[in-house]
Amino acid sequence: MLYYENKAKRNGFKFVVGVDEAGRGPLAGPVVASAVWLKDRRFKNRIDDSKKLSASQREKAFKEIIEKSFFGLGVVSESAIDEINILQATRLAMQKALFDLFSKLPKKHKIAKSKFKQSVCALIDGGSLVLNVPCSIKSIIKGDSKSLSIACASIIAKVTRDRMMLVLDEIQPKYGFSKHKGYGTEDHIRAIRKFGPSIFHRKSFIPIKCQKKKSS
Repeated sequence: MLYYENKAKRNGFKFVVGVDEAGRGPLAGPVVASAVWLKDRRFKNRIDDSKKLSASQREKAFKEIIEKSFFGLGVVSESAIDEINILQATRLAMQKALFDLFSKLPKKHKIAKSKFKQSVCALIDGGSLVLNVPCSIKSIIKGDSKSLSIACASIIAKVTRDRMMLVLDEIQPKYGFSKHKGYGTEDHIRAIRKFGPSIFHRKSFIPIKCQKKKSS
């Protein structure tokens, strides 16, 4: 899973960062992105697309990744998703994650603004996505299964978002956020029909729109 990292290095980039998101499809909760720069590429735990790992595997991998990397996070709320749409929210979350990562780098790794473009390459999961960031961008379809850096970012984003959904479940337990993490399961949709959408639901998403029409 180091083909793209090694290729970027051969192309002259000094630093290679993996970027991925979690929470693009759920009916509730934020979208979370992570940007990861690995200090050590050797892992004891399985590193892969977060969707291919169990919750316990993700937690173990998460702990090892944060020990062996610098990472940044970007969070965009459900209200912002409704305002700007999920594609733009995902883009914004990734930008936030990259800037968060860059702000956390130790002084010895700080890069002059004039050299950012030729020094840093961000490998991003998915299709072509324009980001307003100072570094170079390389989009990779199914990158979380092809790039170690992106896979690590997918795990960090997924675990972080899942933990956030546990907090939302404590605030609004009747929707079952701790079980489905905001995704449109039958139980979740049933709860929306019974109680109506909460402040944590994405009102612009179709099932929520339908519920609003029925209750109005």
